[in-house]
Amino acid sequence: MRSHSRIARAALLALASTAAAVAPVAAPAAWAGPRIKDIADFEGVRENQLVGYGLVVGLAGTGDSLRNSPFTRQSLASMLERLGVNASNGNLNTRNVAAVMVTANLPPFSSQGSRIDVTVSALGDARSLAGGQLLVTPLMGADQQVYAVAQGPLAIGGFSASGQSGSSVSRGVPTAGRIASGALVEREIPFDIAAQSELRLALRNPDFTTAHRIAAAINGAVGVEAARAANPGTVVLRRPTEFAGDMVSLVGRIEALEVDVDAPARIVIDESSGIVVMGENVKVSTVAIAQGNLTISISEDPFVSQPEPFSRGGETVVAPSTNIDVEEEPGGLVVVPGGVPLRQLVNGLNALGVTPRDMISILQALKAAGAIQADIEVM
Repeated sequence: MRSHSRIARAALLALASTAAAVAPVAAPAAWAGPRIKDIADFEGVRENQLVGYGLVVGLAGTGDSLRNSPFTRQSLASMLERLGVNASNGNLNTRNVAAVMVTANLPPFSSQGSRIDVTVSALGDARSLAGGQLLVTPLMGADQQVYAVAQGPLAIGGFSASGQSGSSVSRGVPTAGRIASGALVEREIPFDIAAQSELRLALRNPDFTTAHRIAAAINGAVGVEAARAANPGTVVLRRPTEFAGDMVSLVGRIEALEVDVDAPARIVIDESSGIVVMGENVKVSTVAIAQGNLTISISEDPFVSQPEPFSRGGETVVAPSTNIDVEEEPGGLVVVPGGVPLRQLVNGLNALGVTPRDMISILQALKAAGAIQADIEVM
């Protein structure tokens, strides 16, 4: 069994030499920062989740078993009664119907009569929804009000097939499907953003510096103190009295402004998959590291033991023989100078082909020694 510490020690040596001898790297070309609309959400401008319960018909014997799914039987009987068919005394026995849950997201400012996509998922023991037709299904919000009505044929991405011998094959999820533009919006969510005099911007990644830069960029574009950073995650935007347009015009003017986003130094490690993600602000302080190499070799060399010629009671046996060899290379202290940026750290490790597993060990050892000015998050 040979350890991987030799690779880790070589990586640290390369890191120290890279930090001391690598020629200055030219500064990267200036890049445009992300837009405000990509790093912050405007208060009140969001989607709303809708959900409904319905029936899918037209299945080729792959629907719910009415004996095992009483809710499907009750729903089918209720639907038939509403259509004038008395099915209370009948013996319903069909597998062409399936009870489903229908979900959708209502986009902000959706007008009455517009269409949205819906997702349909089986609720009972249906094997497949392929070829099914969703009947009229009201979609309700959290306030139990109906905001859309869904209906239409399902598009299934998966399939399943089985034979009489019991063998089967399936691909994807045949019990879930989607209806493109399958719901019609019946009720609008009122929100008059144009008449608002104040609007809040919620940062998706809260940060003091980023919030301050957003407020400064807005004030520079508008020309007055229209925005202020209330906290790391919120920027308050007020429409100036001298601004000619309404709040919609103001938002349209500032949402495309580019802001340089700042973030704390952080290293994210996924030990199960060996993924390491490091931010650009990660730096290494001056630290001395000793890394040795221990090699343990175990070999088996069995030999045969035979009795003397013409001896009585002797027996030929195989006796084990184990050889253990321990070799330890001396390891000296490696001094890693302070202020090593992420670029040199990555170049020094990649030049030797260090595996992600070894890189995780190196980073965790540096963090334990207090030599990395960054937070390490293990997923």
